[in-house]
Amino acid sequence: MAMRGYEPFSVLNELSRELGRFYEGQEAGDGSSLATAEWVPAVDIREEQDHYVIEADLPGVRPEDIEVQMERGELTVRGERAGPSREQASNYRRVERAAGAFYRRFSLPDTADPEGIKARTSNGVLRVDIPKKTETQPRRITVEG
Repeated sequence: MAMRGYEPFSVLNELSRELGRFYEGQEAGDGSSLATAEWVPAVDIREEQDHYVIEADLPGVRPEDIEVQMERGELTVRGERAGPSREQASNYRRVERAAGAFYRRFSLPDTADPEGIKARTSNGVLRVDIPKKTETQPRRITVEG
């Protein structure tokens, strides 16, 4: 059996990370509405050369229970994850996994092309690909000599 060192601040560090995730959307001004959601999925956003990618952890959420909508420059991801029924709940000793409705909203830059947005799920991760408008992509110009 491997020995593990005692880390007295591990619980406080975890609490700090969770509180940081909770307030992150409000401070960033991305319009995420945390107050109306029963849980908030973790999200990664990255920019590639020709598109943006949003990935959200949604384990246990069926694709038909996810709604992705684009309106007035804002991308909304909402849905619901089912929890144990009332009959099942009486058998549980501990319930830590969040269930219920979730809701995230992201302001997209002017360079995003709303017509080409695609969303798909794989292994509990929602991936939303948002292409950039072609006129905003850099074009290399050859210099003649």
